[in-house]
Parts: sequence; C-alpha cells; structure tokens
Amino acid sequence: MGVGTFGVVRVSEVDGVETQRDPAKVSEFVERFATVLEDGGFPRMPARVFTALLTADSGRLTSAELGELLRISPAAVSGAVRYLTHVDLVSREREPGTRRDRYRIHDHVWYEATANRDRTLSRFESGLAEGIEALGEDSPAGQRLAESQEFFAFLRVELRQMMQRWRDTRA
Repeated sequence: MGVGTFGVVRVSEVDGVETQRDPAKVSEFVERFATVLEDGGFPRMPARVFTALLTADSGRLTSAELGELLRISPAAVSGAVRYLTHVDLVSREREPGTRRDRYRIHDHVWYEATANRDRTLSRFESGLAEGIEALGEDSPAGQRLAESQEFFAFLRVELRQMMQRWRDTRA
C-alpha cells in the first residue's frame, strides 16, 4: 500500500485501486456524519471513530492513525473502540509481526449490526417475561410489559424476514 500527498490531494492505493481525495473534505464529512450518528443516539467519540473507519479504504486503522486523523487522545480512541466493539460495529485485530492493534470495521457493517440485534431483542423478551411473572399478567403494569414483549417478538420475526429480503436483493 503506497500513500503520498500531492498538494491538498491525498493519493492512496489499496488492493491495486488508487483513490484520490481532499483530506479537508474527508475531515468535514467525518464530522458531519458523526453528528448525524450522534443525533441518532451514538455517543460523540464513537461516532467520530466509526465514521473515520468508514472512510478508510482498507477499513482498518491503528489507534495512532485514528488519534492523528481525529486529533484525539489514545484514551479517547480506546473508549470509543470499546463502545464500538461492544455494539458489534468494530473489531480489534493484531497487526502481523507487531504488538500493535488495528481496529477494523466489519464488512457489511450495517447488515451485521442489524442482524446481531436479534440477541438483544431476545434478551428484552426474556427480561420482560420475568417482569410479567413478578407483576402478574392481569395487572395494568403486567399487561404493559406483555405488550412490550409481544412487540419485541414481532420485531424479531420481521427483522429476520427483512434481512432475508436484503440478502435476496443483494444476490
């Protein structure tokens, strides 16, 4: 992978594909899209790190590269990556022959993140079942929890069907 800077345009080659971009425009995009994610519920720093990884042709950056690109501390990178790993958007991998970690955005990241929500919805259903038992299914609160449980069961079925439609669309 060769990387060089010519004026304001950065030229890089990944897997034999050469790309050119203006680092200032990329930086502006990272900040704007991170704000969109933040407005959708993402914490600020994970949104910035996630977007930086989205914009990397290789989909992989080291902590130092992320820190330099975003002008943030190693601790900020670490906290952001911990969050992103927890929500299954990023994984950590060891750079071959070194003790340095690279952070990698998953291929088909949005699909994978959405597909992994089935586990979370299942846990919601189980937790609500405990609440229904504790409150009694005939109580107003128990009925409210039962409706929530039914909603999450519905979402799980719809999510599986939706993901299958996406796979069919991509095939």
